[in-house]
Amino acid sequence: MCGIVGYVGTQSATEILLSGLEKLEYRGYDSAGLATICDGQIKSVRAKGKLCNLREKLVEVEMPANVGIGHTRWATHGKPEEYNAHPHTDDTGRVAVVQNGIVENYRELRKELQSRGHKFVSETDTEVIPHLIAEFLSNFAENGKPGTGNREIFLEAVRQTVQKLDGAFAIAVVCADYPNEIIVARQQAPISIGLGQGEFFCASDTPALVSHTQVVVSLENGEMARLTPLGVEVYNFDGDRLNKLPRILNWSPTLVEKHIFKHFMLKEIHEQPGVVRGCLEAYINSDWDVKNNQVSPTNLKLSPSLYENLEQVEIFACGTSWHASLIGKYLLEQLAGISTRVNYASEARYAPSPLRKNTLLIGVTQSGETADTLAALGMEQQRRSDKTAEFNARLLGITNRAESSIANLVNQIIDIRAGLEIGVAATKTFVAQVMAFYFLAIDLAWQRQYLSGERIAKIINGLQKIPAQMEQMLEAQDSQIEDFAHHFNDTQDFIFIGRGINYPIALEGALKLKEISYIHAEGYPAGEMKHGPIALLDDKVPVVAIAMPGLVYEKVLSNAQEAKARDAQLIGVTPESTEADVFDNVLAVPAVDELLSPMLTVIPLQLLAYHIAAHRGLDVDQPRNLAKSVTVE
Repeated sequence: MCGIVGYVGTQSATEILLSGLEKLEYRGYDSAGLATICDGQIKSVRAKGKLCNLREKLVEVEMPANVGIGHTRWATHGKPEEYNAHPHTDDTGRVAVVQNGIVENYRELRKELQSRGHKFVSETDTEVIPHLIAEFLSNFAENGKPGTGNREIFLEAVRQTVQKLDGAFAIAVVCADYPNEIIVARQQAPISIGLGQGEFFCASDTPALVSHTQVVVSLENGEMARLTPLGVEVYNFDGDRLNKLPRILNWSPTLVEKHIFKHFMLKEIHEQPGVVRGCLEAYINSDWDVKNNQVSPTNLKLSPSLYENLEQVEIFACGTSWHASLIGKYLLEQLAGISTRVNYASEARYAPSPLRKNTLLIGVTQSGETADTLAALGMEQQRRSDKTAEFNARLLGITNRAESSIANLVNQIIDIRAGLEIGVAATKTFVAQVMAFYFLAIDLAWQRQYLSGERIAKIINGLQKIPAQMEQMLEAQDSQIEDFAHHFNDTQDFIFIGRGINYPIALEGALKLKEISYIHAEGYPAGEMKHGPIALLDDKVPVVAIAMPGLVYEKVLSNAQEAKARDAQLIGVTPESTEADVFDNVLAVPAVDELLSPMLTVIPLQLLAYHIAAHRGLDVDQPRNLAKSVTVE
């Protein structure tokens, strides 16, 4: 989850490293640091807290080097203090390392190294890495390294080191004795290399690269590379030289700018109509209509083998992706008649459900790198590998990063095409994931002939109106909700309730408020309030009820009345109507088919969470203790 950058070339490295870290700070911001090589010495500067603290310290330091590495940290091992900040060095200060990930066997390695006289100054797992590299370098210097020239010794020391590490990690390493090289390595954590002219970059995510180059090479698990001003060499962990083809990023540097918005989160909320339009253009087949029902209504183009004799679906996800998957479950069951189970990926890894035949396994991860989701899918693949054909793993990924690790694991992906999302609290990627489930459910309903062509056409027509309805809501509600948010200066608890397809929206609304405002919030099925949670209610606990006309509308209104009878301030996410007078305040949404309503009901809850947090002066884009891409267990 941490951010790694590296640079080797002809320019001054410091500003390039800082600029790259700014683009990656969403991955962690507990501390930051960088190390450069100048005049045969490693110079390292680190600071606790956000990147601005490091930038302030660097004002007093001259660092004119042309090679260096940088890091912004999300703390795993050790408190977010300066002594735990990266880069970490060996005893002599000749080797410096930055890491994203976890070295699971660091305790054993640390004890071994301490027994041989190595001194440690941090609480981190990362610190064992520079000590191991330094030890290999020392052994090579004393005993020689048969069969290789001096140029390869640094690479070999790193190679032998990574073979001793257990866990998921990506590292970048510099050594004062090899001042024109950076060695990077990947095992279960992402890292990419940017190719320039006489200069090369590395980063744990591509936003740090797009300002300098759009030509990148992504390392796979068990691969490492040497970067020098002359080029890039890629090897596997066995030391074999590899040929890697670069790819071209289609991202513009302007995607990582806020433009007129105060925060990335608000920008990304306002980008949602465009994201939904893009999804519709990509995945709805314009050649399909009720009269031409022989072609699929979607352009998902999934392999027929995923659907053959399909009996059930299992979904693995975490956080906001889990909420999107709950909506997916509703759609798959109600539109396609497919029994569906949604699993917390972190739990499924250690308590897998019994194997069932003819099951489609879906991993949902916006980054494509979520460690628990990847591990759960990998485990399912392994469990099914020696079974009969009916148990074969049919793997589908839903992700915003088509080039990510999940694409290498599953048979096929649905690219949600949301574009770069910088805000840690997911907004536009959530609605894009939900759109992917609409397309999947429609495709399955058509394949299985579970819905009539007329019903499918009605759903598609409704979806095509969603972007314009979103735009109308954002234009009408943004300033209204900003004013409304002032009422919650002293609020400490919130309750969100919904039923049916909008229960997951209650969960998502509560999560957004928790993530960025630090207000305790919970989401409940509205009918379950009276079975315990109603004891929490009084005049200090606002209740947000999502009440959309449809199957459960009257039920939700009744549940809302129960809350109002306990003096709770009642906020309705509902169309303007005569029934809306049950609410003290209404965050109005257009009257749409209940089946489509989550695409609209989530927007006022995103805006409410944003404006409450912004009014409190909190860091909306980088909330405490969180990171955008959870690449560790």
